Amino acid sequence: MLEHGGRLRGAVAKYGIAEDDWLDLSSGIAPWAWPIPSIPASAWARLPETDDGLESAARLYYGAPDLLPVAGSQAAIQALPRLRQAGKVGVLSPCYAEHAEAWRGSGFLVREVLEHEVERFIDALDVLVVVNPNNPTGLSLPPERLLEWHARLAQRGGWLVVDEAFMDNTPQLSLAAETQRPGLIVLRSFGKFFGLAGVRLGFVLAESRFLKVLARQIGPWSVSGPTRVLGQACLDDAEGHRRQRERTEQASQRLATLLALHGFAPQGGCALFQWLITPLAAELHEFCAKRGILLRIFLNAGPHNSSLRFGLPCEEADWQRLEQALSEFSRERA
Repeated sequence: MLEHGGRLRGAVAKYGIAEDDWLDLSSGIAPWAWPIPSIPASAWARLPETDDGLESAARLYYGAPDLLPVAGSQAAIQALPRLRQAGKVGVLSPCYAEHAEAWRGSGFLVREVLEHEVERFIDALDVLVVVNPNNPTGLSLPPERLLEWHARLAQRGGWLVVDEAFMDNTPQLSLAAETQRPGLIVLRSFGKFFGLAGVRLGFVLAESRFLKVLARQIGPWSVSGPTRVLGQACLDDAEGHRRQRERTEQASQRLATLLALHGFAPQGGCALFQWLITPLAAELHEFCAKRGILLRIFLNAGPHNSSLRFGLPCEEADWQRLEQALSEFSRERA
């Protein structure tokens, strides 16, 4: 399996620090989880049904004409390559590594491209995958550019796949309303914004004919009954959405300011994380880990081969703990 954030138990074993004593900033998941609604016994006892209101709530929340719930957007990432014949796939990189892995593992020729290289390669591609806002760089591309890329791909029967896992705070940049266009596929993650990654819920937004084919590939009952109840309750909570957007945006800005104060001004980020390119990435990651603070490190080849992603602290004590670690690191380096 590829490396991901959130592998806290591995850190527990490596550093000998009890799980409850960690400040886990390694994943881009909101640290404020939605309250769990009451789950009726029937949701546990009966097979899930698709006329319970989840799809309607999701269409309204995302502003999409049609969609398919899946067991986390990762399920769709792995299923999409099975719906095309072999071809050439471009992945706008660096980004969430599972995209390139899924296409490459299904026999496609995968080229990982930088933003400025898309124009050079797009007319030779069958599929282009874009994470918007990007993870981990935080780069956000305007809808107009993405739709232009889609048009060029679609005229040859190609696809534009846009992973909008971190889009909840900036719905004005989403392509959800455009997903009736053939060859435009948008993935949405539920768990990150709602702070409930463990429920494994996501949505695929696309034209209805495509969704029927994808549904057959994924199979029935991919989303459990309790998850469907919980998902609908969260998606219907408009006031909760407002509060979550407000506090994540404030926390993200505070995090950027804190990092800059200690000489680590981030090069990118979004409402749920900040991204720092630094030759000191490995050293700072290890320094924090020894103090029970887990960050996400990226040491891949390429122009961003030494970087860290910082998730959002939750409580004031967490902020003070992170600030103390950054301050101690800066003093030791002075």
